[in-house]
Amino acid sequence: MVRGKTEMKRIENATSRQVTFSKRRNGLLKKAFELSVLCDAEVALVIFSPRSKLYEFSSSSIAKTIERYQRRIKEIGINHRGDANSQQARYETQGLTKKIEQLEISKRKLLGEGIDKCSIEELQQLENQLERSLTRIRAKKERKLVKENKELKEKWLGMGATVASSQSTLSSSEVNIDDNDNMEVETGLFIGPPETRQSKKTSPQY
Repeated sequence: MVRGKTEMKRIENATSRQVTFSKRRNGLLKKAFELSVLCDAEVALVIFSPRSKLYEFSSSSIAKTIERYQRRIKEIGINHRGDANSQQARYETQGLTKKIEQLEISKRKLLGEGIDKCSIEELQQLENQLERSLTRIRAKKERKLVKENKELKEKWLGMGATVASSQSTLSSSEVNIDDNDNMEVETGLFIGPPETRQSKKTSPQY
């Protein structure tokens, strides 16, 4: 009698579930042993029953096999990350290469090379691009001129203040000199006692 195909779902009957677990567990442990012997493979098998009872099989050592497994997982993870980074770098390089090629083509067209093969739409795009570029250049030039004019104005204002200060200092010095001169003249006209000056003026001449 042909055995029917077992449906893959949880067995609801507890007794049937326990019997099936025991049979399948023994069969799995047997297959693991056969695989390790026949193929010289390192096999480690860990099983926990529904009641958390542990069953295990190892061709060498469970701990060593798990440690080897963890090291391998780390290596695979590093390799995957490296491959992903390399792939991303290749994509970025390809994208930059395409952009550079497009820029070179646009540059040649702006310089007038190969425009005889351009369509009317492409020529219109070139014209618009040139107009935008000229507008930006004019705006930048105007900003630069305004800045230079402002700097020159500030420089000239500073020079004017310096000249005015020098002139003010010079005028003050001249005034001091004039005052000193007047004092010298006044003292020069009245040399000698006042009596002598009066007697000289009133004495008769014979």
